[in-house]
Order: sequence, then C-alpha cells, then structure tokens
Amino acid sequence: MPAAGSQPWRTHRVRAGRRAGRGRTWTLAGLAQCLRSERGVDLDSSWLSVLLHRDGFRWKRTRDSLRHLADPVLQQAARAKLEDLRTEADAGIRDLVFLDESGFAPTTPTGYTWSRIGQRAVVPREDTRDRRVNVFGALFVGTAPDLLWQHTQGKSDAGVLLEFLCSKLAGLPGGAASLDLAADGIGALPVWRRPRPCTVVLDNASAHVAKAFKGRRDQLARIGVELFYLPPRSPELNAIERVWRSAKYEDYPDRAHTSTDDIEAAVDQALTRQQTRIRGSAANFTQAA
Repeated sequence: MPAAGSQPWRTHRVRAGRRAGRGRTWTLAGLAQCLRSERGVDLDSSWLSVLLHRDGFRWKRTRDSLRHLADPVLQQAARAKLEDLRTEADAGIRDLVFLDESGFAPTTPTGYTWSRIGQRAVVPREDTRDRRVNVFGALFVGTAPDLLWQHTQGKSDAGVLLEFLCSKLAGLPGGAASLDLAADGIGALPVWRRPRPCTVVLDNASAHVAKAFKGRRDQLARIGVELFYLPPRSPELNAIERVWRSAKYEDYPDRAHTSTDDIEAAVDQALTRQQTRIRGSAANFTQAA
C-alpha cells in the first residue's frame, strides 16, 4: 500500500480531480478500481478516503448545470453589462432588479438533516396535483437592497408577470391596466414615469419572452423600466437564483405540506427570512462605513 505522500498518489490525484468534473460520479470503490486498473495504483477504499479528505475532497451532493451549453461570448458581454448596471445601482442613479419565478410543491426535494445513527429521517410524499404554488421574486441590489415576491396558485403566465412588474417593481398606479395610458400619454410624452430608471434582469423563460410581456417592452421603457435579457442557459448570472436556493434548503425546513395555504405560509416565512438578511446587509454596510 503506498504511503500518503508517495509519488503514485501525488501523480494521480490531480487526474482523479479532473475526471470528477466531467459528469461522472464516483464511489470510493469505483475510484479505487479505476486507479488500480488504469493507473496501476493499488489503494483500498478506507485509505483512499483518508487521502481524498487530506487533499480537499468531500462526499457531496451533485447538481446539474447548463454552463457547458452557454455561449461564452454572450456571457462575457452580459457580465460586462451587469457590472456597469451594478455600478450605477451602487451610486444610486438606477435601480437594478433581478427577476425570476420558482415553484414550491407540497413535497419539496429532500436535503440533508441531522438524525441518529442507524435511523433515516423520512419526509412524507404528498399529492402534487393542482397544489403547486408559483412565486414571482424580485431582488433589488444597490443602495437599498430588498426582496419582493408574489405567489399564485394558478399559472404563472405573461399577464401575471406583467402585473407584478408594473405594480410591484415599477410602482405604476393602476398596474398593468394603466400601462397603455401611462406610456403612450398625450402626443410623444408619457403621462407617468418612474422617478428613478430601473433595469430588470431576467432569463428567457416562456412567460418572459411571450408577446403579452416582451411585446410591451417599448412601453415599459417609456415609463422608465428597461428589460435586460440574459443569454440562454446562464442561470448563474441571475442573482436571485441564490435566494431561491437558500430559501428552499435553509429556510424551508418542513419539506411536506398538506394544503396550498400551508405552502404559501411556509414560502412567506422562508422569503421573509431572506428579505430580513438582504435588508440587514445594507444596514450593516452603512454602520461599518
């Protein structure tokens, strides 16, 4: 058996790390077999575990990604644009909002929890038919970070999205119903305009690109709301994705609910916690300054 610092392990641990990032998953037994058959390194599973931990590897849940399908040129341009928008938002001359929606089912995908040795925590699986709660969320960044959301038990279509944007984000009196009058106004001048320009960052989900929503882009621009669409398959560029992930896996401990009212209450509780942290980050920054 090679020692921990022997040349064979130092040589092949880098290759093992590279292979681990190519879409294949590894168990200790599988990795040991691969090293033995392909590299001639003979390690038993227990010793391999020690070496992996020593070199910074951990047994972790995997996740899928679309990054390999994204256009790097478009992503680079989008990052540059977002950096400029963040600069304006930090200076207080523009509001920058990351918009997205997420769904919450009666049974949320299970995660990790503490349980006694030999006992497995069990989450009851509830019927999901017509009981999903969809949530629109908007993350404000800049001088006044905030989180706004609205949930619905129905379909999250372009009409609902437009109403959320007009009423909650733009602050347009009368919401989407008054967008035509507010934007078109009298002659060439709109009758209403947002006090501070706002850029809404969003992906290319069906509701976002539907004519009923994207077709109002020019009108939204006239009242001070710009839509900035991210490149396809670039969820990591939408800052609110981290909020959804944190809310679902850190602030949503009850993984099963028996009614949509219970789901909505749990969603509000989780997102209120997120909102408190987001607002508190600005307060802490101000105090530190």
